[in-house]
Amino acid sequence: MAGFSEVADRVWVARYPWLDVNVSMVAGDTGLLVLDTQASAELAREVVADLRRVSAQPVLYAVNSHEHWDHTFGNGVLQAEGAELVCHETTAETLPEHAADVRRQAAEEDDPRYAAVAATEIVVPERTFSSAISLDLGDRFVELVHPGRGHTAGDLVVRVPDADVVLAGDLVEEGNPPGFGDDCFPMEWPLTLDTVLSLTTSSSVVVPGHGAVVDREYVEQQRNEIGIVAETIRDLATRGVPVADALAAADWPYDPRALTRAVTRGYEQLPRAQKRLPLV
Repeated sequence: MAGFSEVADRVWVARYPWLDVNVSMVAGDTGLLVLDTQASAELAREVVADLRRVSAQPVLYAVNSHEHWDHTFGNGVLQAEGAELVCHETTAETLPEHAADVRRQAAEEDDPRYAAVAATEIVVPERTFSSAISLDLGDRFVELVHPGRGHTAGDLVVRVPDADVVLAGDLVEEGNPPGFGDDCFPMEWPLTLDTVLSLTTSSSVVVPGHGAVVDREYVEQQRNEIGIVAETIRDLATRGVPVADALAAADWPYDPRALTRAVTRGYEQLPRAQKRLPLV
């Protein structure tokens, strides 16, 4: 059983074994904020049981760090607990199609955990924002900030200023290469992480979307590695190296097998002026 562990003043994190996903909880004197809601309604009910071992306070807000199913499919369960669902405006736009695709694919999997995913009806947050908002937990405010595009177009981070904590979602991942998926923005991700870093101090606790809690130094390292990926893509495209040859044409900070989508997306997102005709 994962359970919630306190990582700062009234800030808890539960690290769940399937997909190594984190769910975070912040308490004020009037209630709770939960960041991310797990990968199915069944798993979200486990989250609620775990958080009730920590606090009997009402759940005021359930926030989605981005659209992906492992962070959003428990929305309905948290809403039933009384939470107002909140996300970035882009996440609200893209979540329905993403959820439909995931449920369809999950129905074809043999793993029984995917049956619960396929059976989950997704609930899209109604409260959205574009740049930043503050949410009131009574004796403390938390800040939701959209620092830019990176892992997805709708990434947000949660800052708890009085506890010096940043809940970073999948803009930061511990122990693995970052999640360069079909909807990532590798050329913008480094600058997005610069904004995240601007919200931290040398003593900050940073909670990634997956893996163990990290510090500012870890985020700086991951920012630099993602920056190398972006600059390498730009260099290869500028020299006319075809996208199909890019992974074999350079040294990368991660296993090249993890960068297939990063390279493809990076080439697609470069302005025409930064691309040359392929070398022949």
